[in-house]
Amino acid sequence: MVKFGLVFVVTATAVVAMMNFKDWINRSETMLAMEHLGKIVLEYRSSRNVLPSESYLSDIKKKLQGRVRVGDIQYRALWIDADSGPDTILAYTEKKYHSFLLGSGFIVLTLDGMVTWMGREEFLALLSKQQSAMELKILQK
Repeated sequence: MVKFGLVFVVTATAVVAMMNFKDWINRSETMLAMEHLGKIVLEYRSSRNVLPSESYLSDIKKKLQGRVRVGDIQYRALWIDADSGPDTILAYTEKKYHSFLLGSGFIVLTLDGMVTWMGREEFLALLSKQQSAMELKILQK
């Protein structure tokens, strides 16, 4: 009976560890894909002095390595102007994890090309500071 209990505990621990590891790999690959997307978008911006359109971004997403893991990217180029700072959110994707080590949150690409992981509250606070009334109105439709 003790051996059975020990085997059960070791097996359960291994399963939980594998689930957490899978989510960690998923998040890492998504962040790499967003970094690649950021490089392409910023190269486009530096050569043309304007951010690419949503349709251009859709074509880019099809070619991204790790695109399957990225999910639905929200692209905010329409709301970014010449006065926007480097910490302005350019694109983001929500990731929902149900593991013990990784909670749900957002992978965020900022205008300076940085990709970061943010918890839900931190992300929503930053986004709300950056959203215009027009953006909010359009997103509610």
